[in-house]
Amino acid sequence: MSTARATIGFINAAHSLTHYSLLILPTAVLAMAHQGGAFGSDYGPILALATGGFILYGLFALPQGWLAQRFGRRHLMTAFFFGGGLSMIATGLAFSPLTLALALAATGLFVAIYHPIGTALLVEASGDKPGQAIGLNGVFGNVGVAMAPMVTAFVAVQAGWQWAFILPGIACALLGFWWIRLPSVDKQVRKATKPFPKIPPHLVRRAVTVLLLIAATSGLVFNAFTLLIPKLMQERLANDPSLLPLAGVAATIATLCGAATQLTVGRMIDRMTLKRVFLPFALILAPALAALAVVQGWLVLPVAGVVAAVVFGQVTVNETMTARYISPELRTKMYSVRFFIGFLGSAAAPPVIGFLHERTGDLSASVFVLSAFALIILGCAVAFPNRREELAPELWEQAVPQAVPAE
Repeated sequence: MSTARATIGFINAAHSLTHYSLLILPTAVLAMAHQGGAFGSDYGPILALATGGFILYGLFALPQGWLAQRFGRRHLMTAFFFGGGLSMIATGLAFSPLTLALALAATGLFVAIYHPIGTALLVEASGDKPGQAIGLNGVFGNVGVAMAPMVTAFVAVQAGWQWAFILPGIACALLGFWWIRLPSVDKQVRKATKPFPKIPPHLVRRAVTVLLLIAATSGLVFNAFTLLIPKLMQERLANDPSLLPLAGVAATIATLCGAATQLTVGRMIDRMTLKRVFLPFALILAPALAALAVVQGWLVLPVAGVVAAVVFGQVTVNETMTARYISPELRTKMYSVRFFIGFLGSAAAPPVIGFLHERTGDLSASVFVLSAFALIILGCAVAFPNRREELAPELWEQAVPQAVPAE
């Protein structure tokens, strides 16, 4: 296996672990609250203990470009595997709300390495048409999101919530031992790609402005949806604590719809402009979330599946925006800034959901708030450039910088 293919394999596994690690608590909290003890019996306060982890997940994404220049991306990914794994193990061994919050914060800090560093490595290793690779990578991330509720629910019931953190922590650390045996990615993962085209500056500014606004808004929507889906399924389908695995399976089924969509979107964006893919998804998201806020019973499953398909499909589009409009030498820094802004939005999700749930007694208000933010995403989709040069970069040479972009 070539270094490039092996690197993509590790990056895909790291993407799964990143999202899996962040979504253990939203399902484990259902068992923790039922058990009571040192962590109490209220859903909202326990879920809010994840806030520090999500804040560090966002904050520590920002310096990754700087750290990569000084220590190398290989060493940072090594820190991801070992640091993330040990932090998850420590979370499972936590004995008080403070130690749990600190261990979750450490997990957030180490897994923050993945998106700026891993995504840049993936784009470099995938060559001139990264869409399919980004789509497949998105599937792996989505599998992590989808498996977390189901596996966590099963392990929590069978062995206790602590093992729901310890087992994936061990798996993450073991991958680190295999990663350090891989030849240096910074030296060997180099593809013979065409020079990056010179894109008119006003189009780059427009794309970057939209991209950063999308990052802030979709970060909140993405994280809030993935956090609340296990509890939403429990409220609508399985309010008996003994049926916790059923809620986990239902959340997994809904989220897997997003995995299938990301693979399809990855193929589409290698053949279509980004706006043509992005706009239809943005049109669907707000009404789908509004419907999810009110549906009851098994109808929640297909509606949640539609929302998951749109939310995760947009992730693939957004990551490709950076690959198409930002030059390779600036790409890692741009991913750092973008994920920093996005995960600041993500950090708001746990306290917002916890607060609204405590005030209203269910998750309907939280989902309605997300539908309002989805309207901002729609505005971003309308504003994004629609340029045929995205698919034929050599045509950028013919673009006149002063010309009004064709829509």
